[in-house]
Amino acid sequence: MLLKEMKLRDFRQFRNEQSIQFSTDPDRNVTIIMGENGSGKTTLAQAFTWCLYGDTDFEDTEVLNKIKAQEMGPNQECIVKVELLLRHLDVDYTMIREQKYTTDSVGGLKRPNNTIFRIAYKNVDGQTEFIKDTETEFRMKEILPKELSRYFFFDGERIGNMSKEIRRGRSPEFAEAVKRLLGLSAFSAALDHLNGRSQNSVIKSYEKDYDSKSDSKISEYTNEMDRYDTRLQEIDSRLVEIDNERLTVSDKVKEIEQRISDNKDSEKYAQERIKLNKKLNGLTISKVNNTVGIIQLLNNRVTSWMSQKLIYDALQELASSNKIDTGIPDIHARTVQYLIKRGTCLCGREIEFGNDAHKELMRLLDYIPPQSVGTIIGQFIRECELKSKAADGTFDELSEKYSIVRNFENDYDEVLHQIESINKKLEGMANVGELQKRYTYYNTELKKMDIEHDRLIEERGKLQTKRERCETNINELSLKDENNRRVARFKAYAVYIYQQLNAIYKEKEQETREKLEKTVNEIFKEIYNGGFSLSLDEKYNIQVTVDNFDGYIGDIETSTAQSISVIFAFIAGVIRLARENDTDENAMLLTEAYPLVMDAPLSAFDKARIKTVCDTLPKVAEQVIIFIKDTDGEIAEENMGNRVGARYLFDKINEFETQLAGR
Repeated sequence: MLLKEMKLRDFRQFRNEQSIQFSTDPDRNVTIIMGENGSGKTTLAQAFTWCLYGDTDFEDTEVLNKIKAQEMGPNQECIVKVELLLRHLDVDYTMIREQKYTTDSVGGLKRPNNTIFRIAYKNVDGQTEFIKDTETEFRMKEILPKELSRYFFFDGERIGNMSKEIRRGRSPEFAEAVKRLLGLSAFSAALDHLNGRSQNSVIKSYEKDYDSKSDSKISEYTNEMDRYDTRLQEIDSRLVEIDNERLTVSDKVKEIEQRISDNKDSEKYAQERIKLNKKLNGLTISKVNNTVGIIQLLNNRVTSWMSQKLIYDALQELASSNKIDTGIPDIHARTVQYLIKRGTCLCGREIEFGNDAHKELMRLLDYIPPQSVGTIIGQFIRECELKSKAADGTFDELSEKYSIVRNFENDYDEVLHQIESINKKLEGMANVGELQKRYTYYNTELKKMDIEHDRLIEERGKLQTKRERCETNINELSLKDENNRRVARFKAYAVYIYQQLNAIYKEKEQETREKLEKTVNEIFKEIYNGGFSLSLDEKYNIQVTVDNFDGYIGDIETSTAQSISVIFAFIAGVIRLARENDTDENAMLLTEAYPLVMDAPLSAFDKARIKTVCDTLPKVAEQVIIFIKDTDGEIAEENMGNRVGARYLFDKINEFETQLAGR
């Protein structure tokens, strides 16, 4: 998407009609608008979101120019209007938002209830047409959904908050935004359509199609599954709430820990407690990992391991058997049956039912193809050997992992006891007693959340097992009725499609996430060359780690400049990948690159960082629009050099009027 021009009429400081044209030159893709504080930079930045979505962050929600409002006499009207001309997917659009202000018979200004939003576009004939009012919202979502806009229209304060959100896992919508921008949302939407929580998903709709008239049990099992699904959805929602609540409380704990740590008398104990808390976290992670390992061993190898004794006894028995390799080469059962039917052996001996020749030939049928007992036994021995080999080491691995899980409670309680001992010491110290009480309270809340979380996880596992049992019973009962067999077959097709698509999605999503992490790190190191690296987890949350520092593992606290560098790098990385996806080979990930519109983004950086940011962003983004104060603007313009295609100044006439001037 490229922004071409914005026209304003009586929008806050911008009195009468004014316009600004943005540079769309691919080589000179930067537009700089400079002005002193209070001249209208933020207002112009907010004009984008007001035009597109009808929203602003102003405390004063009135958008009508103050001077114009004073000039209005009785029974007059004034229309505030912002037009945004843009190009999206090779189509030229004009977004128009208007708000009508009127006065009463004595000149009192009436507050309007809503705005009018219209979208015009140029068709293939070059003629301008308006999209139907009922379709404008849908078309706007196609062009730039509101939930994505915050990642392309932002100011310095917002970008700092965004950085904290994604680093702390508080912004699940950010992950969805990233997936959409990288072209993965179509995959997830298809998966949700096939097998989502909604009762309208394809697989669930087939479950509703079973005809219970043939067997009332089907209806009972279906109703049970509905109840399980409802409860599972409630549990999943509550687990998300607990995770968010836990993050908030954890932040409180960290904040209090830091305040206690800053106290000279309590610093030693506070630092020791932080280490012990990290140890607690490590023990919990170890327990989870080893529990998962035990389950995987039981699922994958326990059958082979538990059958080793049976396999050994079977192989001992077969070793003494004379049924292996007793067949006659190139002799088939059909040959013997033919001789018996003919009544004469190859040697000329007469074959009659019950005589020795007949008995010998009947015995031979047990060892030659197709019966070929010897061959079957040989294959059985090979399979036994493979199963036995696969089970090697299972007991030792299970013992080791079980030992860690078994010792968890004792180890955890021991560390917890040490922490409680430190807590009591800190409670008695001067100036930190109140902080310690709050710290204890929040830690108690965390424990309650953990208990509830574990209980819900356990309940969810039981419900899923019961649901699967109901589904199995329905599948068995459906075989008794032709119509239900047809539904079961269709459902099986849907499940197969879901599984195949899900496998492709996971592979493509992991590949995209790894590529994004690499790209973000490349950009981050260009912007902030400070010995740090970024890593992404499965939810696209960011962790900042120290490079080449022996003995340190984990996340670190970052400065404001570092935090803003993180989100700059992340958004720039997403934009770069979105542009790279615009190829035939990436057709399944096809998406649209978006511009960066930033209000005062450089205020937290020093001159060196401003230089690197100014050098990096025009290379990554298709279009960059910066609203900046005079002092930073000179540095930005100097470092962006010939990448600047348009320049504007805010000419502040008074507190209520600003004129845009090109230069």
